[in-house]
Amino acid sequence: MMNIPVPQGYRSVAENRVRENVGLEYGDLAPGLVIEHRPGRTVTDADNVLMTTLAGNVSPLHTDAHYSSKTDWGQILVCSGVTLNIVAGMTVRSVSGLTVANLALGDVRFEHPVFVGTTLYAETEIRTRRPSQSRPGHGVITCRTTGFDQDDHRVVRFTRTFLLPIDPAALRDATNY
Repeated sequence: MMNIPVPQGYRSVAENRVRENVGLEYGDLAPGLVIEHRPGRTVTDADNVLMTTLAGNVSPLHTDAHYSSKTDWGQILVCSGVTLNIVAGMTVRSVSGLTVANLALGDVRFEHPVFVGTTLYAETEIRTRRPSQSRPGHGVITCRTTGFDQDDHRVVRFTRTFLLPIDPAALRDATNY
């Protein structure tokens, strides 16, 4: 049988068998790197209702179409927490898939309204990378993520700091990832 080369973004787990990599590695996340996250994500009414309800947010601005139609927005405004969670979630596959712990979320700014039907896109810039002082074998990454809508309006920005293994091979092997 011919030995097939391992495609980029995958690792070999057996002869002619590969597994998708989840999360870039510590060494890949160099300060200044900007990652464009795809695919985009169109916000649905179900997203807004479910996530707003789970959070216990009872504001009629996010759930009552009649009420919202009488506001300056003229329609339901997607809850900012929903927007933040969708954009943050879009980054996980590449930026923080191997995260051991989230350490901080800060400097959150909501800059443009999001409505049902808005399509969101995200990009992340790696700001800093350093070995952890308290957790040998781990590194601390700080990044800045920005979410845009389909018209390129910036809708949200935030900074996140997280901990991940410097050498991910042991983690991937132990977890079958």
